[in-house]
Parts: sequence; C-alpha cells; structure tokens
Amino acid sequence: MNRLEYEARLLHKSYPKDDPYGSLSMPVYHTLAYEFATAAEMEDAFCGRTSEHTYSRVTNPTVQHLEERVKEITNAHGVTALNSGMAAISNTFLTLAWSGCNIVTSRHLFGNTYSFFVNTLNAFGVEVRFCDLTNPDEVAASIDGQTCALFVEVITNPQMEVADLMALSRVAHGKGVPLVADTTLIPFSHFAAADFGVDIEVVSSTKYISGGATSLGGLIIDYGRFNWSRSPRLQMLADDSPSAFHDKLRREIHRNLGAYMTPEVAYLQSLGLETLPVRYNRHASTCSALAEQLVSLSGVTGVNYSGLTDNPFFEVSKRQFGDYPGAMLTFNLASKEQCFRFLDRLRLIRRATNLFDNRSLILHPASTIYGSFTAEQRDMMDIKETTLRLSVGLESVDSLLADIRQALSDMP
Repeated sequence: MNRLEYEARLLHKSYPKDDPYGSLSMPVYHTLAYEFATAAEMEDAFCGRTSEHTYSRVTNPTVQHLEERVKEITNAHGVTALNSGMAAISNTFLTLAWSGCNIVTSRHLFGNTYSFFVNTLNAFGVEVRFCDLTNPDEVAASIDGQTCALFVEVITNPQMEVADLMALSRVAHGKGVPLVADTTLIPFSHFAAADFGVDIEVVSSTKYISGGATSLGGLIIDYGRFNWSRSPRLQMLADDSPSAFHDKLRREIHRNLGAYMTPEVAYLQSLGLETLPVRYNRHASTCSALAEQLVSLSGVTGVNYSGLTDNPFFEVSKRQFGDYPGAMLTFNLASKEQCFRFLDRLRLIRRATNLFDNRSLILHPASTIYGSFTAEQRDMMDIKETTLRLSVGLESVDSLLADIRQALSDMP
C-alpha cells in the first residue's frame, strides 16, 4: 500500500451507520447499554447472529470504529482494542495458552511482559522457554508439540536487539506454531508485520498512536493467516477457517476479562492515528540524527540504535524497518552514579517513563522498570546499571543535544 492510499483509507473510512448530524469525527458513544425494537432482535444480537451492539464491555461504536480503521490500513482479519498494551499481551496469551504448554521467547523482554510470562502464567502451568531469538537453530530446538507460540519484540526494550522476523516465521510455521510480535517500537504506518510472517501483532497504542501520551490503550491485530487447526487450544474451532483465534478472543476471553478500550480513549486514539505518519517521521528522523551526534560526545561510552551503521543489527533492521528504526535509543555512561547525576542535571528532557510522548523522556531502566528484579535477573536480561533509555520527542535535534551536553559537562 503506498502512502497516499494508506492516508486516504485511514482518513476516509466510513461509519457503519450514517451520523444524523454529519459529524466528520466519530462521536463518543458514552453509553453502556443499547435498546432494541423487539425481543427477537435482542436475542439475535446477544447470540451473535447480528453485529448490533449489546453492552459496551463487549463492543462500542466509537471503539469499533477505531478497530475498523486499524483493520482497514493493516489489511488485518480482525482487530481488538483494549485498555493497555499489557492487556493486549495478556488477552492474546490467554487465548493461545493452556496448562502444560510453553511459550518460546527471548530473555530480552520488557519488564512487565517478563513478569506476566514468568510469574502470572507460570502459576497456571505455562512454561516459558528462553532462547536466543537471533539464532534460528536454537529457536527451532526450543519448540515442541506443546509450544503455543513464538513471541518476539521487534526491537527489544531496552536491549535494542533486532531478530530476523522472516527467519523466525519460517521456523515457527515449519513447527506449526504462530509467530506473535510486539511491534510497539515501530508503528504499523511504517512497518507491515504480516509481510514478515507475523501472525498476531500486539501493540501498546499508548505510545505512537495516542498522539502525545493522551491515553492508555492496546491493540491485538490478527492477520488471519495461521492454520489454527495446528493449535491444540484452537483446533476444535478452526474448521478450515482463519477466524479461530479472533472468535475465541472476542466471544470468550475479551468478554470475560473485561479489558475493552473505553470510548473516550478510542476517540483520542482515532485522532492520534490520523497524525501518526507525520509525527513518526519527525520522532524517528530526530532520533537518528541525535544517535549519530551522541556517539562523539565525551562521557558517553556507547550508543545503541540499530540505525547506526556500526550497530550489529543494522542490516536486518534496515531490511525490516527502513532508514529509521524507531524513536528510542539507549546510551551508556561510566557508572550508575554518573547516570543519576546526568539525569538530575537535565533541564529540557523530562525524567519520566512512557515512550513517544511529544516531549522527550528519559529514565534509568535498571532502577525503575527493573528496579524490583533481582541482580541475577537483571544480569540474565542484560539490564545494565550504566544504561539510560531516551524516548525522542518532537523537539529539535539542536535543543536536545544542547541539554545533553550541559548535563554531561564536568562529569568526573
């Protein structure tokens, strides 16, 4: 899909029903229940024989419109909007997993994802098998008949590792296992996950899509390409249909967990979706230029951004994400003490969590996101006390560089 077609399809996606006032933006349907003309119509809706809304924990017109817009521009089979990125991950794996199964993934995981796999799912009999996702042979050896999914972050946070998605999809599909990818760090406006063999895409829409940190949200994007008859959990629903995962998710898991996106958030994120390509170009081009400048600064002992030509993942990153692999980078100073001193001296860049706010945000991962982890766990996950994570906002390169330089000045 070319850029013009993408933007036209996004901006002009029609409503399922005409708005009586001709509103150009989908209204916020701040309602819980929906009235029916007859008992028979009500029965048909509740039994899934029609697509009419019944209760806003299950579907809502404003949320549905966001889902349909994402579906339109990604060519997905089904999209589900939830109230956070972690809700997207948990709903996905509660749809795929069963007691006695295993998930194959990397040790390089975002902190809450790691905790969900290792602590929450483990209590229900789900094993997590960690391996090097940049080594397809090791991945293949880790998958067996009880593997429910291969899970990858397209760029790990904060280790900045980039695995070859096509190689992973070949391994996973050869073993009859779906490839699930967290693509939060590269928006689908600039990265077509399905083209690289991803079956299920999970996204924290809190990040790029929300439009400047306006709201929490998450998306599950099902491309409808996996043969679910190969899944022990979903094979009874497959019946030669691509809908088994989406149907299980929408008719059971999502309804029972109650984590559906609210209409207010869907409205905000629909607005953010409209400006996503423009904002991403600014975020990512600034991040790339800043990474090149940081390399030469005194006191900086290393910069990790896969857009740098000497980065070990440069080639695979360029093949998958183009010239700009996201708007997050990490860099190292000499010690934890220097990291804290640097953070305290910043004047423009904000000391805060989250990614892809309009403002640039920075934190020390080891003492924040991974602060409750043991030293052994941090070592296993390659979380270093000398690393800082920077999410690049919409400020100019010169402004960000000036703030970093003054904070680095007179470092012992």
